[in-house]
Amino acid sequence: MQVRPPKDVRVLVVGAGFSGIGAAIRLREAGFRDVLILEQGPQLGGTWRENTYPGAACDVPSTLYSYSFTPDTAWSRVFAGQPEIHAYLKATAERYGIGDMLRCGVRVRGARWDQEAGRWLVETSDGLCRAAVLVVATGPWHVPHRLDVPGIEDFDGPVLHTARWDHGVDLTGRRVTVVGSGASAVQVVPAVQARAAAVHLFQRTPQWVLPKPDLPLPAALNRLLDRLPGARTALRGGQYALQEGFGYAFRHPRVARLLEAGARAHLRLAVPDRTLRRDLTPDYRLGCKRLLTSSTFYPALAQPHVRLHPTAVTAVRGNEVVGADGTAVRTDVLIEATGFRVGQLPLARTLHGTDGRTLDEAWGGRPQAYLGTTVSGFPNLFLLLGPNLLGGSTSAITVLEAQLDYLVSALAHLDRGGHRSLEVHHAAQAAHNASVQEALATTVYNSGGCTSYYFSSGGRNTFAWPWSTGRLVRRLSRLDPASYTWGPPVHPVSLPAQPGPPSEERVAPAHGER
Repeated sequence: MQVRPPKDVRVLVVGAGFSGIGAAIRLREAGFRDVLILEQGPQLGGTWRENTYPGAACDVPSTLYSYSFTPDTAWSRVFAGQPEIHAYLKATAERYGIGDMLRCGVRVRGARWDQEAGRWLVETSDGLCRAAVLVVATGPWHVPHRLDVPGIEDFDGPVLHTARWDHGVDLTGRRVTVVGSGASAVQVVPAVQARAAAVHLFQRTPQWVLPKPDLPLPAALNRLLDRLPGARTALRGGQYALQEGFGYAFRHPRVARLLEAGARAHLRLAVPDRTLRRDLTPDYRLGCKRLLTSSTFYPALAQPHVRLHPTAVTAVRGNEVVGADGTAVRTDVLIEATGFRVGQLPLARTLHGTDGRTLDEAWGGRPQAYLGTTVSGFPNLFLLLGPNLLGGSTSAITVLEAQLDYLVSALAHLDRGGHRSLEVHHAAQAAHNASVQEALATTVYNSGGCTSYYFSSGGRNTFAWPWSTGRLVRRLSRLDPASYTWGPPVHPVSLPAQPGPPSEERVAPAHGER
């Protein structure tokens, strides 16, 4: 929409994926209606708008990878694919009527905290916007990690990153090379090999892969779940408990060996060739890297026209992809299944706090926040799915909803006290992160014998939460005012506080389940 942002807004949300849409719904439900969402893309959806590669799907069960306030969603599969998840996000935004809050095609270029005015001055591609509260909802899966080797710019053919897929490229009968062996690779390889004449997979590091019980959910089953009171909630709870079981294993490396036995059995049953099995077997503890699930990846690699190259790509020469071991394969289409620069928050380089430094400069290559949400030196700034909040088993939506409750609690506290700003104490942030890093030392994330995107360029694990998701939810369930500095009273010209609406105006789903 070509609509200029308003000059002043109470809450500005950057990004319209799961985090941004969820924030808008939760804020409106709590009575905060002066909310604007800016999305640089042509429509909402975030990572599920951008990742449209063949086979793209979620690796968390759909009933858990969805908002808790939409339990009546009838998913078609246990693990929904990208089109269904994107459609769900659009339908949820429409259902809760947040279209009037959303402005697409508007890029946030930077922001600076104005201490005197007590608000953020935000520069956008559509002009300047002043916001009392800034919520960064761009998420960690945003900046593609591109293949950076000599000759890549001169490759004689299409180069497709899984997050920048060109559906105009026909892979039928083509020689395809895939680089990478992570979450996107285990999904795209089975889909691509069904059409390509030849597929070469360059694997720098093998991954642990467990079978994926991706079963269809027939319409009859969905109707039955609708008729049984509490059935969908119970199903979600059961899946949460299962995911937490994986999390327990990751926090106790000895227990993770039981999962390794299952992964080895899965590999042995799916891949009869001993040499291929050897090349696909990791030499680090399960959970050290993101745990992958697939029941189609190993069978795809066993196909006669698919070849695994257990080596890193070091160069591209014309239409040849060259590995570190000297392997050179001719290819027509090059696919980068190389994931994202998870530790990089795009806005961090242009968000200026109280002392003029950017968030990137304040972090110094080691992102940290208080409960992954607020940052000392950056008042009224909230990071959704920020540093040290996730892990190898947690549903990001569970964490997100806990953060949104924390956000609403913080804004309500501002209003009740008549304060203009809040800023977490540096000591509180430092103490929290010291305890996080200490606890991480004994988890498989840090002690499993691998390198992963969990670690920032500064050598610190800035991704994983070292305890249970339940503990995180409890920590985020209440705001500790003593951990914050509360700004001066709101000046008369500032935006007024927004009390919650009368109960009959409370935003509610069509069926009133919340």
